[in-house]
Amino acid sequence: MGGVTAEKALDGGWGWVIVISSFMAQFLAFGSPQSVGVLYPEWLSTFQEGKGMTAWVGSMVSGIALLTSPICSACVENFGARPVTIFSGVMVAGGLMLSAFAPNVSFLIFSYGVVVGLGCGLVYAATLTITCQYFDKRRGLALGIVTTGTSVGGFLYATLQNELIALYGLDGCLLIIGALSLNLMVSAGPMRPLYLPGYYLKQRAALKQQDEDPPLYEKPTTLIVAPEKPTASDIIKTTPGSAEKDAAAAVKELLIAMDTKVVLDYEAEAKGGRRLWCGFLSCSSVVRVIKRKMRPYGSYLHETGEFLHDRVFTTLCVAMFLFALGAFPPVLFMEDVALSEGLIDGVSDIPLVSIVAITGGAGKLLLGVMADMPWVNSVFLYAATLLGAGTALLLIPVCKSYVGLQVLSAAVGFFSGNWSLSSYITTEIVGLDKLSQAHGILMCFGGFGIVLGPPVVGWFFDWTQSYDLAFYFSGGCVVLGGLFLFLATLPCWDRKQRAKRAANQPASQSEEGPAAEEHTDASVV
Repeated sequence: MGGVTAEKALDGGWGWVIVISSFMAQFLAFGSPQSVGVLYPEWLSTFQEGKGMTAWVGSMVSGIALLTSPICSACVENFGARPVTIFSGVMVAGGLMLSAFAPNVSFLIFSYGVVVGLGCGLVYAATLTITCQYFDKRRGLALGIVTTGTSVGGFLYATLQNELIALYGLDGCLLIIGALSLNLMVSAGPMRPLYLPGYYLKQRAALKQQDEDPPLYEKPTTLIVAPEKPTASDIIKTTPGSAEKDAAAAVKELLIAMDTKVVLDYEAEAKGGRRLWCGFLSCSSVVRVIKRKMRPYGSYLHETGEFLHDRVFTTLCVAMFLFALGAFPPVLFMEDVALSEGLIDGVSDIPLVSIVAITGGAGKLLLGVMADMPWVNSVFLYAATLLGAGTALLLIPVCKSYVGLQVLSAAVGFFSGNWSLSSYITTEIVGLDKLSQAHGILMCFGGFGIVLGPPVVGWFFDWTQSYDLAFYFSGGCVVLGGLFLFLATLPCWDRKQRAKRAANQPASQSEEGPAAEEHTDASVV
């Protein structure tokens, strides 16, 4: 751990190394998924499937990354950011290389959509969590820089994939991009955790309990580690002073493996020349173990319910769903819109996907800096970006020139930079201690929207042979999410709740101060 303390690491020092490594991790993981719009026309011509069916590939890779956020956050919390990022490098690289051999779209949905998407989800959860641990006052700026890695990756990978397809074909392009993704394991190296992950804490607690409990070895015992069929090698016998070290080692392994305080201690007796042994788990022991294992899941569901009782957090989840449902399809369909309308022949030297990506990176940086300003309300800032992105989407069907499409793509990309605000707002609402779980729930809502958005837009085109209705639907969803978030987080709702609470409580309690009575969401509204 290198002796790094939380006080010294916050807002500087090794934290900037964490920012650089997290930036590179998101750059390598999300480069191809963010520029999937370049691959989309190639898949259409290769597999000759409908646009709605083919759109599942691009929607699944980003949707799975967000849908699995609760699971990915739990992995980061238990094992740490470094091991999770290393494992994600194997998944992203393997999924991309496997996609080079896809015989049909269904296989591509699994290899590119599910495998690569799950790897991206692990990277996203790991990089955001460790960045929030290392920064406090400059957290908005740090998150803005880290999440810009996805935008820079999308910008560069769009042009890179075009060149690789021209030189080596679609299959060769995916193989080379997959090989580049293996550098994710190198990016994980500097991710030194400030706090021990949960898995290591459990191991240390088990070892400490074993060291503080010497009476286990004072009398002859027989420890049976619940085999399917008991054999002589499964029964460990100890006698005073003869095999005490072997028994201690066995107990240590048992404590770590079972992660429980229950140690089965059975005495062996000899009667009438027969060896009597006992060691089968009783029904009550099995029930106790099952309850102990299920307790964390029950606690997780209880805390999830508490999060969803918070008005601001629940509204933010709904707004995230509507935003992801409407704002993600342009990343996938923007090039096809220009080709369908006859605004350009072939793919431009600077694709529209690249414009969306690079302006998105600028938006993440600028919005992250604005969120750190004390006079800026981060929730209202997020709502304003939704209204701006929705308005730009509504204007796309009206635009009939390629230059106008480039300007609207830049506007959509800039306002889509509000992804850098998601972790910041979540931390303000629930606190840093519960960030991983709450942010996983929020990203899960966004994942549902991303999974559904592109197929719906593709089906609209297959039905009407035009993107006009599809983009009216997308823009309407994003504008609705912005209005809903803005209205639901107005300060008047908190004043009404505080007045009602003050009227129902005794006068003695009402004099304790308003700070103790305010709800959690009042701190961000």
